[in-house]
Amino acid sequence: MSGSIPSNFHHPLRESAPKRVLRRLLRRNKEGVNVAPGEEDDGWTSPPAVKLVDGSTVQLYKDGEALRKAYEAIEQARSRVCFEFYIWDDDATGKAFADLLLKKARQGVNVYIIYDSFGVWGGNDRSMFRRLEQAGARVAEFHPIRPWECDYGWRPYSRDHRKLVVVDDRFAGVGGLNIADPYAGGWVASNDLKPAELWRDTAVGVTGPATRHFLSSFIRTWKYVRSGGRIVRAMYIGGLDIPRSPKGFRVGKAKDTDQPVSHILDPDSVGVLATVPTLASPLRPLLHDLIGQAKSSIRMTMAYFAPDDALIRELCEAAKRGVQVQLLFGAKSDLPIMVTAARAFYEQLMSHGVFIFERQHVVLHAKTIVVDDRISIVGSTNLDYRSIEFNLEISAIVHSADFARHMNDLFHHDIQFSRAILPDEWRKRPLRDRFVQWAVSRLRYLL
Repeated sequence: MSGSIPSNFHHPLRESAPKRVLRRLLRRNKEGVNVAPGEEDDGWTSPPAVKLVDGSTVQLYKDGEALRKAYEAIEQARSRVCFEFYIWDDDATGKAFADLLLKKARQGVNVYIIYDSFGVWGGNDRSMFRRLEQAGARVAEFHPIRPWECDYGWRPYSRDHRKLVVVDDRFAGVGGLNIADPYAGGWVASNDLKPAELWRDTAVGVTGPATRHFLSSFIRTWKYVRSGGRIVRAMYIGGLDIPRSPKGFRVGKAKDTDQPVSHILDPDSVGVLATVPTLASPLRPLLHDLIGQAKSSIRMTMAYFAPDDALIRELCEAAKRGVQVQLLFGAKSDLPIMVTAARAFYEQLMSHGVFIFERQHVVLHAKTIVVDDRISIVGSTNLDYRSIEFNLEISAIVHSADFARHMNDLFHHDIQFSRAILPDEWRKRPLRDRFVQWAVSRLRYLL
């Protein structure tokens, strides 16, 4: 393939000069993150909520605005708050949420908290959780790292990587953001971080009847953490029709199915896929169905990309049959080895017509997929082995052309802060880089 951008792909190089000047005037930082409310700092304006057929709404959130909306929803809580996060640091943002939840618990609101033992390791001395318990909140630690603190066996490798908040029966939020300053920026509490130190992330807020799916997911995980048993008890599929993997299905191998993508969920609806590390995970079949049956476009923004060979082949085959496949990865990462892991696949993907971009300036932590401008996935799930074989993950899956349009707008917005990887230039990379990328790709099963 040539090294040019497709003619039907929106790219800032194709903007008119006046539009480029206006965009630069509106943008106050080059990093492309929403630093705080009331700022036109990156030129992004939140789109309106999309109404679904059952009366629910779905709202796309970028960066710290997602945590601000969760904070505001908790402020209005009347009966129940369910809070499940992988990382919860004891910084300005973490303390702000802890103080708010403590206040709601003292007001008589039922507060349920699940935090991951490894996720808070190093960023939280857990004293805030003790204070919350003293105020009446119910707190559960997922798979304690210290063996003597385990009630139901020591399982240090399986982690709860989900990010979920459910308030009463009216609001649910899910995405890639943890509770910490780099995710929130100045949206929840003031801090001294510069824009380059913030992380670029994505989330979705759901209101109305569809919140029951997210509540059901939390309840299943809560019961598992409090009473033990098989980890599959924490898996939940709501509002979706996904072919179940047969017993003994080995993660890493695709399951063939003839089920059309449109049957996964009804038009103008939202579902939730909350997976666990199990040999019968539905995540892999779902991804293969979506990619394998894509007709027009696949747009993926992924923090960690180190999938199995079968998924790479699906992406290549999609591009070969005329699907416009556009992948956005990070040039920076909190785990630099994951940047190398993704780059190991660039040449193979681009040789089949896949377009690749790298987000510049900040850590890209979002995990989203849009297929055929209809099906959108937003959540905590990366495309690496840890997400499937070791982690609890959760994603909202939305079947809506309007919501997909908002997702595509956000993808194009990120491209403004990205570098296109061109095949001719990529083939000239140093031999040392080639060797390191090859070596990391061989070890990606351990990442």
